[in-house]
Amino acid sequence: MSDSNTTDFTNPSTFILLGIPGLEAAHVWISIPFCIMYVIAIFGNFTILFTVKMELSLHEPMYYFLCMLAVTDLVVYTSTLPNMLAIFWFNSREINFSACLTQMYFAHCFLAMESGILVAMALDRYVAICHPLRHSTTLTNPMVAKIGLAVVLRGCIVILPFPLLARQWPYCRTNVIPQPYCLHIAVVNLACADTHVSSYYGLFVQFCLMGLDVIFIGVSYTQILRAIFSLPTKDARLKTFGTCGSHLFVILAFYLPGIIISLLNRFAQNVPLHFHVLIANVYLLLPPMLNPVIYGVRTKQIRDRLLRLFTHKRA
Repeated sequence: MSDSNTTDFTNPSTFILLGIPGLEAAHVWISIPFCIMYVIAIFGNFTILFTVKMELSLHEPMYYFLCMLAVTDLVVYTSTLPNMLAIFWFNSREINFSACLTQMYFAHCFLAMESGILVAMALDRYVAICHPLRHSTTLTNPMVAKIGLAVVLRGCIVILPFPLLARQWPYCRTNVIPQPYCLHIAVVNLACADTHVSSYYGLFVQFCLMGLDVIFIGVSYTQILRAIFSLPTKDARLKTFGTCGSHLFVILAFYLPGIIISLLNRFAQNVPLHFHVLIANVYLLLPPMLNPVIYGVRTKQIRDRLLRLFTHKRA
């Protein structure tokens, strides 16, 4: 392995992942919370999938979308965190060029899918609360399947140019990525060519795709909140708000770190690189861990099913 930061190559066979630059001595300690997050995410998301499968009363659109969310979270974790732990524990920093582009594609693709699923869940809550009599006839199983397929195809197609464009650029400056995994902008920044096409397309995905998702979710919840506050009693308002409270927490956990990253990149250039990298890791890894915890704690049907399952086993 060559540790040189300036080698003469146009198509590197490998990239070197630095982990968290400036905190290499603390990699083992940093790996502990990351490993705990990994265990919670894997166990929690598989628990959600098992619970929904076993409980017939949960075979509804909201829980089908929740299962899609769990699958996307599992893929995001599986495609990035094992590689990160290998860097932290074994200093295994090399990653094959094609493997790097594949990791990039899967990470961005499934993050785009997760954003689309959050939109679908907002649509489900909007119909359930604002038009409850139409819910069963509007969000039928075939319609849920079509929405899920649309979300998957949108993520796969929209993100596909990321690795295709990154593969065509010449890399003659360095093959060192100051991250613990391959992200689009981190790879493109290493190219020694005019990469404005990649940069502009990345901005298009961020602001047009994710931005439109945020706008749609915001409009949906504006209507939902209007419907909730128009209910006649306080108990009815609290009960109805409780049905979408979990989704609001998940939305904040997914989009808020991304907004913080955008603000840091534009207005906090003097912030140390390792802080930027840590925030990016939080954006990637925190939602998949929090989603099953939030839904498990706040969703009564899932909580009751788990309690019955553990009570039955003890009996």
